[in-house]
Order: sequence, then structure tokens, then C-alpha cells
Amino acid sequence: MKEITIEEMNQLPAGSYELIDIRDEGLTLYGVIPGAKHILPEDIEKGKGLKSIPKDKKLIFYCEIGRKSGEMDETMESLEGRDCYSLKYGYVGYVKSGMKDDAEKAERRERAEVSIRKKFHKQLFTPFAKACKTYQLIEEGDKIAVCISGGKDSMLMAKLFQEIQRHRKVNFDLVYLVMDPGYNQENRELIEYNCDMLGIPATIFESTIFDTVDDIEKNPCYLCARMRRGHLYSKAKELGCNKIALGHHYDDVIETLLMGMLHSGQIMGMMPKLHSTNFEGMELIRPLYLIRESDICAWRDYNDLHFLQCACHFTDTCSTCHTDGTTSSKRLETKKLIAELKKTNPFVESNIFRSMENVNVDTILEYKKKGVRVNFLDEY
Repeated sequence: MKEITIEEMNQLPAGSYELIDIRDEGLTLYGVIPGAKHILPEDIEKGKGLKSIPKDKKLIFYCEIGRKSGEMDETMESLEGRDCYSLKYGYVGYVKSGMKDDAEKAERRERAEVSIRKKFHKQLFTPFAKACKTYQLIEEGDKIAVCISGGKDSMLMAKLFQEIQRHRKVNFDLVYLVMDPGYNQENRELIEYNCDMLGIPATIFESTIFDTVDDIEKNPCYLCARMRRGHLYSKAKELGCNKIALGHHYDDVIETLLMGMLHSGQIMGMMPKLHSTNFEGMELIRPLYLIRESDICAWRDYNDLHFLQCACHFTDTCSTCHTDGTTSSKRLETKKLIAELKKTNPFVESNIFRSMENVNVDTILEYKKKGVRVNFLDEY
């Protein structure tokens, strides 16, 4: 399929083309190009969503990095007689085109920081500080490695850590840690730009995780997540840190709990902090534990920020993975289920969360305690 650049597309007359996002639905939650229609490749092949678009309009398809849209078959019946293009570098190319010069970086940084202190203080900083206090996530003398993946959650987490450190209620040190597991040049540049623009002094180190999991057929996302965490623990310990901070939020917590029940037949929560089993003296903390994803998205969009989701070699060819190694298809399915339940019960999300605080073990058939199974008959 012919390629068209962002610059060339912007020169086209308004109304002369239709922009079509062919990415997995999970990816579109992390940002879209304004005005784009979302139509999956399998639906395009069946002609769905195209009939309402006049045939004299150019069709410009885009995926995450331009690979999948570039491989689309122009000869398929639904595209016959259409003038079709693939957007070069895809959504990442669009995001890169919006990178501002140095003069605007300071303004954007200040706007993002002020919005945390004012407009989004109640939605973001208050629950961040509450989680840190309630679960004792930050303690005197800590040196915390704030792990930045390049996505909206970890970037906001870094800014919230800067804000809470500014209050100086507890003395602790921070290291902002970015692992490059094999990003392409565009994604690496985007992370570096966002860290620089937001005033996050990131320490970047490299690994070959993406290459390692490339040949893994079964559960590459799970293996990738485990390997990434191990590398982060190792580097953090090398830098003298005693904790690593990950950007899992409230929605991740309730979705993970529900997914365990629905897909794995187990009740297992995502804890606000835990001790590392492989790195002695290290802890993992989750300070976004009480922050809603919708509020993170609102902060991102208000400040016109664009971040990475998953940037692995599989991004354009499979369901995108989540930071805990689960595929976005299962997580999106669970997210939709919760949204559907919320229509008839507005308290469903808080009830799922609170269920982790209200477990009556006397009514449980069997549970595990430090790896040992306890059956209700043992104490009957």
C-alpha cells in the first residue's frame, strides 16, 4: 500500500480524506488521532464501516507504527476502486510530529505540574498521598526507583513523586528509571522527549528482552513482564535503592481481581506493596493504587500529552500486552464487563475493591497462607 506522511496528509484539503484507525481497541484507549474512525482490519475486509464513506475520498489507514497498515491488501474487494494510503510511522509518527521545540517545553511542563496542584489535586494528588500514608509506601530514608515505561501511568507517577517530595514531610530519595528493552528509534525518542519535557531526570539503561521473547510462542507478554521486573529490581538495587515503584492504578487492581476469578479460578489481589522474593531487602510499591484511570486520562488529555502504551515487536501483530503481562483482550473484556455492571449498580467498582478488605475466611472452602493450603475441614 502507498505511504503518506503526516506532513503530506496535513496538506490535503479538508474533507478530501477519511482517516481510519485499524489498531486493537485496547490501544485506542491510550490515544487516537483526532477525527479518525476506528475500523478493525477484519471488518474492513467484510466492507463494514466503509459504505458510508464516499468513494472519491482518499482512505488513510494507520496502526501503531505503520507496519500493519502498510501490509494491508489493496486488492481486497471492499477497497476496490478506492485511493488507499498507509500513514507512515502510524500513531507514533503522529505523536512525534507534535513534539514542541525547547521554547514550549517549559510552558507545557509548568501547565502539567500546576494542573496536578490545582485542577486535578483532588483526583490525583490526594489519593496518591492517601495511598502512601495508608499503606506506608514511603518511609524515612527510602531510596525509591520510580520505574517509567513511557506510558501515561508511570509518567504521572513520576510527577506525583516530585510533588510529594516537594512537601518534605518525609525524607526520601528518588531515582527515575527507564529500561529500554529494545525500543525502535521512534519510541525511544518519544520517551526521552516526554521525560525531558516533563522535567523527569531519567536514568536509561538497556536490555535485550524484546529480542529474547521474540521467539516465544506461548505467553510472550507474561514472560516479558517477569523479565522486565527482574531487570528493574536488579538495576534499582545496583543504584542503592530499596524500593521500586510501579504505575498500577485502581482500575488495574479491580480488573486483576476479577480476571483471576473469571480466567484462572483463583482469588488473588494486586497488593499495594510486597517484598521481592528474588532480591533480598527490596520492595515493590504501587502508589497509584487509589487513583482512577479515567482521572489519569483526563490529566493527560487536558495537557495534550501523548505517551507510549506497549512498544514491543508484537504491538501491531497481536493483542497488546498490559504491564503485568496479561493481554489487553482479556483486560478490555473485563473492563467492559465492569462498565456494564455499573449501569445497574453504580457502586460495583468500589464494592469489588472493598471485597479485598472484607474476606471472611470462615466461609472459604480452602485458602493458601504462605504457600500452605488450609482446608475448612482442618478447623471444622
